[in-house]
Amino acid sequence: MQIKLVARLLLACLYFAAGTLHLLDPTPFLKITPNWVLAAPLVITWTGIAEIAGALGLAQPWWPRLRIAAGWALAAYALCVWPANINHLLMDMARPDQGLGWAYHGPRMLAQPVLIWAALWSSGALGRFGH
Repeated sequence: MQIKLVARLLLACLYFAAGTLHLLDPTPFLKITPNWVLAAPLVITWTGIAEIAGALGLAQPWWPRLRIAAGWALAAYALCVWPANINHLLMDMARPDQGLGWAYHGPRMLAQPVLIWAALWSSGALGRFGH
């Protein structure tokens, strides 16, 4: 099995699991959502649906254009939810005990660009631009 396929399937599993968690227990996600996000519970629901749809599109082997579109969509999604991750970092670091601390938040912040790149690379979007 080639590395790009393995990466794509692992990423699809990650997003499917995250989307399922968004739908089954939105509470942790609501806690880290910035205050300026309107209708946060609805946004959390739709982010879960988006993650699951993206995961299914990324995992399917039959339609390369759908897979590439899913890669672009998941990359954009990872960029759009980065403010919630930053908000979580700022909230935690402002606590006297620093919450989860840098050991958690440092790698999480560094992982976001990797997730963006991985969605594009593993889907075949990089260098192909839909062709």
